[in-house]
Amino acid sequence: MDLQFYGANCVTLTYKGARTVIDDDLSELGAKSIVKAGDVALFTGPHGGADAARLTFASPGEYEVADVSIIGIAARAHIDGPGTTNATMFKFVHGDITVLVTGHIYPELSEAQLEAIGIVDVLVVPVGGNGYTVDPVGALKLIKAIEPKIIVPTHYADKALNYTVPQQDLSNALKEMSMEPKEAVAKLRLKPNELSDVTQLVVLEKS
Repeated sequence: MDLQFYGANCVTLTYKGARTVIDDDLSELGAKSIVKAGDVALFTGPHGGADAARLTFASPGEYEVADVSIIGIAARAHIDGPGTTNATMFKFVHGDITVLVTGHIYPELSEAQLEAIGIVDVLVVPVGGNGYTVDPVGALKLIKAIEPKIIVPTHYADKALNYTVPQQDLSNALKEMSMEPKEAVAKLRLKPNELSDVTQLVVLEKS
């Protein structure tokens, strides 16, 4: 399973030639949508749609794509009040690999949510903050609660994107988190036997 980053909160998971695109809101930010015919599109929150996708999911539930189990878990959006669940975290499971993409959630998880999340190998989490999404403090709360093996930060300052709310620089966010990236790579190739028991931060270069 390969994980790539395209800016904002947009990442892709590819397995056996099947590509799942998560949070392709790039066209709303002044960039070009990456969704192509044959892709499966997932959205963790409100979105403008992905007309080119063969399937689109944006709500809690259980789905399957190319032997990858996808579980949507209801969550409170970062900008919403208590008691609401207008966001969806997506958990991807294939064999011994589990990836969780949180999206712009409020970083306090319930016991029921943590039970649904279970063991996570890779956590994809925003860090840009400024009231719009998860900030470094919130990201650390999620990391502590979920205890992933690999952390991939998303949704930070990007001169190529027109954010409605300015986002923190990645370097500043990581300083606040007191974390140093293990490496910066163009693609994260996930193999069970190569995962360390020590939590590591991996920065994905924008594709």
